[in-house]
Amino acid sequence: MCRSIRTLHNFVPPATDEEMQAAALQYVRKIAGVTRPSQANAAAFEEAVEAVAGATRDLVGRLVSSAPPRTRETERARARERWERRAARTRSSDSR
Repeated sequence: MCRSIRTLHNFVPPATDEEMQAAALQYVRKIAGVTRPSQANAAAFEEAVEAVAGATRDLVGRLVSSAPPRTRETERARARERWERRAARTRSSDSR
C-alpha cells in the first residue's frame, strides 16, 4: 500500500474531509500510476478521486470499534519511533 495513505478510522477528533480526500487522491494516483493525469484522462481521474473519497467517508462513518480512540499525536510519535529504529539499523549496517 502507498505509504502516504494513513489509517483514518477511530481517531479523536475524527478524520476530516481533507484527510479522506488526500487518501483518495493518493490511492487513485497509485492505481493510475501517475501523479498528474493527462488532459484526456483528467475527468476520469477526478471522478475516481471523488468516488473513492465518498466510499471512504461512508466506510469510516459506518465502522465501529471497541478499541479506545487513537490520537494523531500518539500515532506521529509511534511513526517517529519506527523511523528512528529503521534509521539506526541502516546506520549500523552501513558501518560494517
